Amino acid sequence: MPAAPDRAAVLAGPRPQSHRSDRTAEERPTCERVSIPWLGSDERMSMSHSNEQWSADVTRYSDAMDLQEHIFEADDPEKIAKSLKKSAEESERRKSSPFRSAMSMLSFYINRAGRHLSSSKRETLEAAKGELRKQFGH
Repeated sequence: MPAAPDRAAVLAGPRPQSHRSDRTAEERPTCERVSIPWLGSDERMSMSHSNEQWSADVTRYSDAMDLQEHIFEADDPEKIAKSLKKSAEESERRKSSPFRSAMSMLSFYINRAGRHLSSSKRETLEAAKGELRKQFGH
């Protein structure tokens, strides 16, 4: 029986470029893995600074859906939900149902904003989640 490849070597090796990505190698974030968590109790995984901002990279380069410009700045939860629903249903690049894609995009925005999101804006976006459920019949 042939020996299994070293898990760390496989994970540290080059990753294939996604067929959906138009980014060049220079535009994609890099990750320097110095250790793998399951190889030992004292070892930790360390990432380069550019990969610490992975959510900024998702925001900048994601091609999952084409969103209406500045839609999350709207004050009307119904308008936000309607726009997200339209974008999710029209997208041919999403990997799951339109509802899950739209809800994920909204949740991602809320989580990314974190404590920098005003309470009134957070309430609007949370209300947009309810409106999204209503529009999709969930």
